[in-house]
Amino acid sequence: MEREWGFDQAHAAGSFYLKRFSAAEPRPENLRRRKMATSAAATASESEAEPKAGPKAEGEEDEAKSTRTRRKVLSRAVAAATYKTIGPEWDQQEEGVSESDGDEEYAMASSAESSPGDYEWEYDEEEEKNQLEIERLEEQLSINIYDYNCHVDLIKLLRLEGELTKVRMARQKMSEIFPLTEELWLEWLHDEISMALDSLDREHVYDLFEKAVQDYICPNIWLEYGQYSIGGIGQKGGLEKVRSVFERALSSVGLHMTKGLAIWEAYREFESAIVEAARLEKVHSLFRRQLAIPLYDMEATFEEYKEWSEDPIPESVIQNYNKAQQQLEKYKPFEESLLKAEAPRLAEYQAYIDFEMKIGDPARIQLIFERSLVENCLVPDLWIRYSQYLDRQLKVKDLVLSVHNRAVRNCPWTVALWSRYLLAMERYEVDHRVISATFEKALNAGFIQATDYVEIWQAYLDYLRRRVDFKQDSSKELEELRSTFTRALEYLKQEVEERFNESGDPSCMIMQNWARIEARLCNNMQKARELWDSIMTKGNAKFANMWLEYYNLERAHGDIQHCRKALHRAVQCTSDYPEHVCEVLLTMERTEGTLEDWDIAVQKTETRLARVNEQRIKAAEKEAALARQEEEKAEQRKRARAEKKALKKKKKTRGAEKRKADEDDEKEWGDDEEEPPSKHRRVENSVPPAEEAQDIEAETGLFGKSAPADVDASLKLKDKATSLKRDLPKVSHDSSKDNITVFVSNLPYSMGEPDGKLRPLFETCGEVVEIRPIFSNRGDFRGYCYVEFKEEKSALQALELDRRNVEGRPMFVSPCVDKSKNPDFKVFRYSTALEKHKLFISGLPFSCTKEELEEICKAHGTVKDLRLVTNRAGKPKGLAYVEYEDESQASQAVLKMDGMTIKENVIKVAISNPPQRKVPEKPETRKAPGGPMVPRQMYGARGKGRTQLALLPRALQRPSATVPQAENGPAPRPAGATPATSEAPKMSNADFAKLLLRK
Repeated sequence: MEREWGFDQAHAAGSFYLKRFSAAEPRPENLRRRKMATSAAATASESEAEPKAGPKAEGEEDEAKSTRTRRKVLSRAVAAATYKTIGPEWDQQEEGVSESDGDEEYAMASSAESSPGDYEWEYDEEEEKNQLEIERLEEQLSINIYDYNCHVDLIKLLRLEGELTKVRMARQKMSEIFPLTEELWLEWLHDEISMALDSLDREHVYDLFEKAVQDYICPNIWLEYGQYSIGGIGQKGGLEKVRSVFERALSSVGLHMTKGLAIWEAYREFESAIVEAARLEKVHSLFRRQLAIPLYDMEATFEEYKEWSEDPIPESVIQNYNKAQQQLEKYKPFEESLLKAEAPRLAEYQAYIDFEMKIGDPARIQLIFERSLVENCLVPDLWIRYSQYLDRQLKVKDLVLSVHNRAVRNCPWTVALWSRYLLAMERYEVDHRVISATFEKALNAGFIQATDYVEIWQAYLDYLRRRVDFKQDSSKELEELRSTFTRALEYLKQEVEERFNESGDPSCMIMQNWARIEARLCNNMQKARELWDSIMTKGNAKFANMWLEYYNLERAHGDIQHCRKALHRAVQCTSDYPEHVCEVLLTMERTEGTLEDWDIAVQKTETRLARVNEQRIKAAEKEAALARQEEEKAEQRKRARAEKKALKKKKKTRGAEKRKADEDDEKEWGDDEEEPPSKHRRVENSVPPAEEAQDIEAETGLFGKSAPADVDASLKLKDKATSLKRDLPKVSHDSSKDNITVFVSNLPYSMGEPDGKLRPLFETCGEVVEIRPIFSNRGDFRGYCYVEFKEEKSALQALELDRRNVEGRPMFVSPCVDKSKNPDFKVFRYSTALEKHKLFISGLPFSCTKEELEEICKAHGTVKDLRLVTNRAGKPKGLAYVEYEDESQASQAVLKMDGMTIKENVIKVAISNPPQRKVPEKPETRKAPGGPMVPRQMYGARGKGRTQLALLPRALQRPSATVPQAENGPAPRPAGATPATSEAPKMSNADFAKLLLRK
């Protein structure tokens, strides 16, 4: 029987409630609640104190005055509501402000209201700007109601403007579509609590609390709920309401090892505040229940119980306490891993769930799932695993349906969750109208693949088929099933095909199922044949499996004539496996047909197979011809490149000859008797360093024409350069250090001192042992190097520097792997599979920056990462990848951004699904022109190396025997050999000039 509370009991409970709000270290939520009224009043006072900017029209002055009056009344109403809800215990002294200070501030605000100022115009401009933004957001939500960020922004602006009715409606609409986070619920609840003036308002707040605790497991909301219910303890049934709230809170979060303690303590303190003998047993019970659960800080609770209890603690309580402590030690590693990790901590939660599933406690399994979903609410696989556990293990109707409903509200783009929801509703016999309404919501959820719509239609059609009693010839359910099949086909043809350029059902599975139902369950083969005719006209007549499926249906529910007719058509139309269809036809005629039927079947199959063989031969010949054409084209391109290269060499040779002839003409008539010094062959490694090249050029002339100088001096300089080049250290790499070494490439060739510039960058990853840059034979930096670390983890961390911009070029950092031992090793840091939360954008202007594109993409969701694709030189290619927080935002961005114009460029936007990379064929032996197959020779980057070019004019070339080469120059002349036998006869300048003029 319900008891009425006296004044003393209500005062005791009310004192406990106020003590919780006005403790020495109040919680931030309570402080925010207390400050709401004062901040609103201060805002109103400031708006009243803002004077006019100048003379205005009479209408504008009236409008501004009404706006200020409305804000003033609103702020005072909020302050009064807060005062009434919390009581007279909290005042200005608690906030550190005296009454006199408050009076002075109010007087200053009142005096400022009538005085002119300079900020009224700025305030009105900002308010007008907010109103325009509110209208824009409302319009955007009318187009796409599933825009989460748009809802949040609209609520913020409406709350800022003080539009109470509109902000309530906006919050209500958002809560119907999305589950709200703990922060959004607490903000909403605090606003409503501050404005609750009577018992009806309190009931409205209770309803909000009930909705809030259903979205996610939120200990803070439960604690607020319990504390707020204590404020209504003086009303009828107030005590039972408080206890009911706290008991439900313990069932929901009482097992929470880190946050459940606050609920237990609040409930226990409430019962302790009611000083009655009958209540002492209730406190004892709470202590004993709490000590039997593994929670953090259990020791302090046990000591508190010993101090509070006048009697010795029972042995059973001590045993339960020790058992709970042992359980706590098992759970601690998982809790500590959660405390150390950063959100969303999916891997840690998955390990925790696996551990709880092995133990098998349903309450704790449910709790850890709920805890993980608070931070991973957008992970469909986690919802699927949770709902699957509830469907198969707990099987509690309200709990199962609630989880399924929350799953589709959190991840509406996942068709598997909607399908499971429909099955669960059917399993628990939910009303048909509710299931149909849920299906309609699924159609508007915005799936990102055409096949998802086929799947949800199939799930709903299966449900409707199970409702039909096929023993009756006709029923309302059967007519609904048929009309839904028709609607599904029209929807896929119109809505889905228009959006995705495909129906999502190329094999016509929905029509096939409809045909089977008509044939097997409704005995309506005529309708089934009509459906199969429609299936074949949609491009499926060339597939043997489709004809055989139709044939099997006719064999089971039709007649032999239609079977024969279907197979005859199949023989003529099938193009993928005609032999199989022919074999089925011959088998049927062998067992059931007449001689005439057999002859017809043999004739048709032989004719068809002969035609198929001819077609295959022609196709093979055509393919071979195309291959030959490709080879000829490749050979033509090769010859063209060779001719172009030879022509270029010829032009260079003639230019050099002409320059030499001009120089010889200047000396021809006075130097006939003087012979030039003997020319020596330049070898590949005889290029001097840059410091000595200038000296050699000064002595030998620009084109190698020697000035009157000593031949021995020139030879000495060349020998010195050769020796210096030979002494350059070769960079060797120890393959045993691959695990602590990274390979850095695509660096600028102009980089001076690569060691000094790269070392500070890589030292951020760990201690660098050595940086080995690679230089060419001339001593020029070749753009890549090896970086060796002291520890392997430093090398792994250095891989994150890949694509870092270094002097205007993206630096490539990859693992150090011997390609000769691992020829198939490739490093590509980005996924090449379908990523539904990532977009691929093409057609961007080259001048578009990352910041500009990110600003555009932010309007459609939270951008986690954005990457502009560049070439090796760091120049943009007009492509980009944008990663959103979830699949829903990505799908909405595709709809809004595809076809958008950016700087006069029309961009294309699609879900990231790169094509499969073609694996390059391994280099095989190639056929040499006019000769047998020979191994392909490896040349430089452009074929034949420059050092192999013959720089001697063709007119002066003489056939000679191959001169044996030493390691760094020509081999020494054998003893007894004369210059006449090894060298061409020398020519004077005059002879050289005459030779050229004669041509």
